[in-house]
Amino acid sequence: MTEPLYLLLGDNAFLIERAVGQVLAAAGRDSGEPVALTRVRAGEVTAAELAELLSPSLFADSRVILVEAAGEAGKEPAAIITSTLSEIPDGIVLLVAHSGGGRAKSMVGALQRAGAVEIDCATPRWPSDRADFVRREFQATGVRVSRDVVELMLANVGSDLRELAAAVSQLVADTGGKVTEAAVETYYSGRAEVRGFEIADKAVTGDLAGARESLAWAMHHGVPRVVLADALAEAVHGIARVRGLGSVNPQSAAADLGMPPSRVKKLQAQGAAWDAERIGAAAVVVAKLNGDVKGQAADADFSLEQAVSAVANLRPRRGRA
Repeated sequence: MTEPLYLLLGDNAFLIERAVGQVLAAAGRDSGEPVALTRVRAGEVTAAELAELLSPSLFADSRVILVEAAGEAGKEPAAIITSTLSEIPDGIVLLVAHSGGGRAKSMVGALQRAGAVEIDCATPRWPSDRADFVRREFQATGVRVSRDVVELMLANVGSDLRELAAAVSQLVADTGGKVTEAAVETYYSGRAEVRGFEIADKAVTGDLAGARESLAWAMHHGVPRVVLADALAEAVHGIARVRGLGSVNPQSAAADLGMPPSRVKKLQAQGAAWDAERIGAAAVVVAKLNGDVKGQAADADFSLEQAVSAVANLRPRRGRA
């Protein structure tokens, strides 16, 4: 049964839209007919418009109202939203999409105290978070997969949640639920995005010529620059995290790191030649690259070339401290 109040907490557009679709479908099942969705942006809607939307309907029509970007709500709209939370009229389902920050940050607490059903819509920050997302997507279809399958999915598909969700659905459908490492490799063999991880692996192992060659191929074939930057960042951060644990068994460290043991073992091998100072410098390089490929640099291609070269050159050579 549909609840009257939902808090969509986070900033990921795909997760927010999926949550809205699920609530809308549930409301339609409850009423026995399609339910209209009304969208309002918190920073633009007037107090009068919002009050009218949240007022009881004379005909008891079912309505789903989505308040977008609630963190940016003005003082009056924010006050109307919070004052309505305890007495939402029958037939109205209120969804409040809130990033968790913004000038109306206090609204989150008010929604939680009012008993809002909270749906996590935050963009995963770490590789382990994305691995959890993929695992949950498979579980939602009734399919259990190994850690290595999850790792391959992330390596082949990338970090975009919409693409990951679609890939999980497609793989489950095409394999009848028998999703193995071989199935993932067969399905995604030749995907250009794989090059991002090839480039990153070559860079962190000091193969400058190989990294440059693979980067040129990827850019020529239109691989998104953000994908390439993310792959390099994940390789550098992965080495930093594994080095921080010291000499540990990959099997025992896998759960703490949120990685398959095979990935831990690979990062241990890659990180053996790195020292703390150089991996710290590499982390600074990929942090700057993240901003550059998202619009802060005039030439993202040049930034990528410079970052890949910098990471490869930072990797200590044999005989060099």
